[in-house]
Amino acid sequence: MANFLLERTVPLPLDEAWRRLTEWPRHAAAVPLTRIRVTPPDPTREGTLVIARSGVGPLSFDDPMEVTVWQPPGDDSPGFCRLEKRGRVITGWAEIEVRPGPGGRARVVWREEVRVRFLPGAADGVLKRTARYVFGRAVNRLLRTV
Repeated sequence: MANFLLERTVPLPLDEAWRRLTEWPRHAAAVPLTRIRVTPPDPTREGTLVIARSGVGPLSFDDPMEVTVWQPPGDDSPGFCRLEKRGRVITGWAEIEVRPGPGGRARVVWREEVRVRFLPGAADGVLKRTARYVFGRAVNRLLRTV
């Protein structure tokens, strides 16, 4: 199991930082070898299922995530989203928080717990470093690109 925390302060208004992080199909461009399906399609709400299909050919697997909390930001009030990972291979959860930061910027906090079934506990350190690196790059890319 890997628990990690990513924090970023970006020169974006809250609603734009939120949009960039929670427009689920955009994640496919930020995470290598991944495609995204959303059911039902927009708008996202509690119960929305985000399915990330990762891998190549027969080495692919689905990572279904259900939105269990959906609170978009308001006028200077934070936004919060929680996804529960419901897959056969990957389980855990992810939380995305966007709140007011210094100087009118947005403060992003991404918390995640990832478990990979069949992976021995001895690999937890490698899993944590790898997940933090991959998701850190994805968050940076999502926040940089329109």
